[in-house]
Amino acid sequence: PGHGVKSPALRFLLGLSISLVALESQPVEAQEVSELQADLSQMLDAYSWKDARWGVLVVSLDQSDTLFSESPDSALSPASNLKLLTTAAALRILGPDFRFQTYLLSDSNIANDVLEGDLVLYGTGDPGISDLFFQEREDVLELLADQLEEAGVRTVTGDLVADASHLPGPLRPYSWDPEDLNDHFAAPISALSFNENVVSFRVTPSDRSGPRPEVHTIPESAGLDVHNLAITSPRGTRPHLSILREYPLDPIRIEGGIALGARDAWRQMTVPSPPHFAASVFRNVLLERGIRILGNIRVVESPDKSVLTGITSPTHHERPRVRILAKHTSPPLSEYISVINKRSNNLFAELVFRTMGRTQEGLGSPEASARAVSVALTEIGVPMESVVQLDGSGLAAGNRTSASTFVSVLQRMAETETWNHYWASLPQAGTRRELRRMYQTAAAGNLRAKTGTIEGVSALSGIVRSRDHERLAFSILLNGTPSTTRAKRVENLVGARLAEFVRSPEREPSAIVEEIDERTVVSGQSSQRYQVVSGDNLSSIAYRYGLTLNEMLQANPRIEPNRILAGQWLTIPQRGGGS
Repeated sequence: PGHGVKSPALRFLLGLSISLVALESQPVEAQEVSELQADLSQMLDAYSWKDARWGVLVVSLDQSDTLFSESPDSALSPASNLKLLTTAAALRILGPDFRFQTYLLSDSNIANDVLEGDLVLYGTGDPGISDLFFQEREDVLELLADQLEEAGVRTVTGDLVADASHLPGPLRPYSWDPEDLNDHFAAPISALSFNENVVSFRVTPSDRSGPRPEVHTIPESAGLDVHNLAITSPRGTRPHLSILREYPLDPIRIEGGIALGARDAWRQMTVPSPPHFAASVFRNVLLERGIRILGNIRVVESPDKSVLTGITSPTHHERPRVRILAKHTSPPLSEYISVINKRSNNLFAELVFRTMGRTQEGLGSPEASARAVSVALTEIGVPMESVVQLDGSGLAAGNRTSASTFVSVLQRMAETETWNHYWASLPQAGTRRELRRMYQTAAAGNLRAKTGTIEGVSALSGIVRSRDHERLAFSILLNGTPSTTRAKRVENLVGARLAEFVRSPEREPSAIVEEIDERTVVSGQSSQRYQVVSGDNLSSIAYRYGLTLNEMLQANPRIEPNRILAGQWLTIPQRGGGS
């Protein structure tokens, strides 16, 4: 039809009418899918760059069909989307109730309140010894000091040994950009960590021009090598102060000048040695209690130098018995994976990653950990053959995976018993402090997805419900973009469009999955920890858990009963098993 029609405009209208008739003859459901595909293609085409590569896949978890794909099997750098693999495998290998332990150990005798030997601060990889989970960053160290006092120790004649031998892998992966190593997001990875292995410097001018300015660290007593070469310059002088370090193991240099009466200068840096940092702060905590360490701080990072070497070997009959003098148990892994995915915390991701390698192979190396992740996800049906995993966080630019891998992880995890924990760990769109995007769209309060950003890379992978409640798993990866900001605009458009998708206005939802109450799987609502909310008081919390007020106070000796605050974490004692 249309042959012999000479007018181009008329020929176009005839062709358009034929196309519309063909479209109307399709089932309504097919029309909606076709329109979705056309819209998503247009969104990707609108932001095309010469050397950029998209990898996109959208699959229905309820209908098991592919709604859209664009190079879904391309091996691309995933940035922090890699944390989806790390946390999925962690739930499989370690389980949502896994907890890290931190110990005070000794193989020496205690006589007349004197520990006649070394005191060992032994870590197993807990990244949460900070103010992220506790009211004060030193709270865990204070709790360990409480138990040391109860054991009757007032003096230690030997060294304070910072033992990080449980995870002897490299502190800083070789795959990380050396220029990032001073920044907080690239904190060194150690079995003994404190304050997320970062320290803040505050430089304040002297009270007159000429002398050196004052240099403070937060936390105090950080035990760092700082060379203060700066001066306090006359009032009104243009500031030119620098807080420098070329490499993480170099001393920190304070150079230049800060004007008299000027505002304090601040900078945050990673610490060179996390075990030494943790032990330095702990030594100061003990000193404030009147507990003296007569020796020095000594760091142990090799298992053959640890106090626990050969502890189970029958050939060590004459070895002194190692005793536990104090112990701290971390929050459950279910809370930590929420930190990894919602806050995109690299240190938490790396320590959970290394712990999987240690658990499966007895090695905390990145290679062993990557093998553990691959095996765990392969077991649930995720194809891992083409995945290259160099770390647990996605900070390494050399990581490689595909959109189809991420969608497969979401599909398979949705079929497991730990899905509730996994789903609840993902940031929610349109939510402050989570995924602060897609406000006032159908994706707000609906879509949950992990973001990813490194230089030239932007990613977003997760789950969204369509208008008829269909669960859509999606992954959007982009490599080679000159603007991650513009790339995220595309991600927002795609997310909002998927939330608006409906197969057929007349069709009933194919599967309505009961909403998960996130409070039952994260945010401290575990059997051993509780996060105070507005309106709580200690008596009501005790009643809720079938406890007495005195039991709550005994489990939380550092709180004031009439002054608990919203956001504060409380230990919930377990009868018959301690707290």
